[in-house]
Amino acid sequence: MTGIIKERLFTPGPTPLLLEAQVKALTATLHHRTEDFRRVMRETVDSLRDYFNTKGDVLIFASSGTGAMEGAVSNLVSPGECVLVGTAGKFGERWVALAKAYGAEVEVVEAPYGQCLPMPEMRKRLESQGPFRAVLVQATESSTGVSHDVKALGEMVRNYPETCLVVHAITGLGTTDLHPDDWGLDIVNDGSQKATMIPPALAFVSVSEKAWKIIEKSRAPRFYFDFSKERKNLAKGETSYTPATTLVVSLHAALQYIKNIGRENLIANAAMQAEATRKAAKAWGLKLFATCSPSNAVTSIRAPEGMDSGLIVKEMRSRFGAIISNGQGSMKGEIFRLAHLGYYDALDLFAVTAGLEIALQKVGHKVDLGAGVRAAQEVYLQRCGN
Repeated sequence: MTGIIKERLFTPGPTPLLLEAQVKALTATLHHRTEDFRRVMRETVDSLRDYFNTKGDVLIFASSGTGAMEGAVSNLVSPGECVLVGTAGKFGERWVALAKAYGAEVEVVEAPYGQCLPMPEMRKRLESQGPFRAVLVQATESSTGVSHDVKALGEMVRNYPETCLVVHAITGLGTTDLHPDDWGLDIVNDGSQKATMIPPALAFVSVSEKAWKIIEKSRAPRFYFDFSKERKNLAKGETSYTPATTLVVSLHAALQYIKNIGRENLIANAAMQAEATRKAAKAWGLKLFATCSPSNAVTSIRAPEGMDSGLIVKEMRSRFGAIISNGQGSMKGEIFRLAHLGYYDALDLFAVTAGLEIALQKVGHKVDLGAGVRAAQEVYLQRCGN
């Protein structure tokens, strides 16, 4: 293609960066053992509590979101103890691998890709196969575009005082109205490259009082991801080891931005874009991959019958510079995914929808140009027209 092509991310992580946060990071020269940085860290942790919608402790680590997942397992589960894992995608499978790596006995409730975790089966296993030290699930499975009913699961686990519910919410926070304190979500994980609109390499973990009591009993080895040690240091505005200072400054600015627009409006923005994308897909004659409870974070769409979804992904990138995601694992070539979490606005939505119509037509799937855009516009007007 000739002319100007701007690269744009429409992936469920990393996501587009907030300019204000980038600028703050570029101008930061703070040393991490100074009072100036301690102030920034304290304010950032307080803002994270608001973002997580919790009054409990929130920890920050320099790592990917998987580091927070590993920390949850290593802090809660002693070797030989049992955990219950609900899996319906790549990140549920990661819970299984992590728990086994730390010597846990793993009971698995599995749903096919594209489907929701069966809550009656989760209840049955809790009642018949326990006791479990932890239940490990996703709030939203970004590999499939499905949300799971963590509220219902929290009500179940609340009846077991020695069992913690651990929710990987790396694409759930900022896109879904989660209530960790009220729902009994004992540990919730997140990562910086998602709805907080900054680069990868920070992980966040909220920890309930119930979880802290169980952490005190755990015999599993841990060093860097030691939640108790980090809690003590964060109370002083410090971290146990050298923090990613520029990312913390960037996060501080991003959380202020979220506070200014309102966390509920950030969630509503993702919900509007997700609904609009689903309506656009229907207008193109395509099917959603999520058979139940499609998430607000990312929409997974089946490729036209007989077509490799990689053709659509490649066409969008080469023609428009728009980076969308292929399927993962067994779903590679079967689906393509568009993200809605974080720094996306209505014009991003209309642009990627229009681009996809052209890309679909170019790879051989007939669409009425403008049909999907119109469907997206109608959703926008219904939700935001006033």
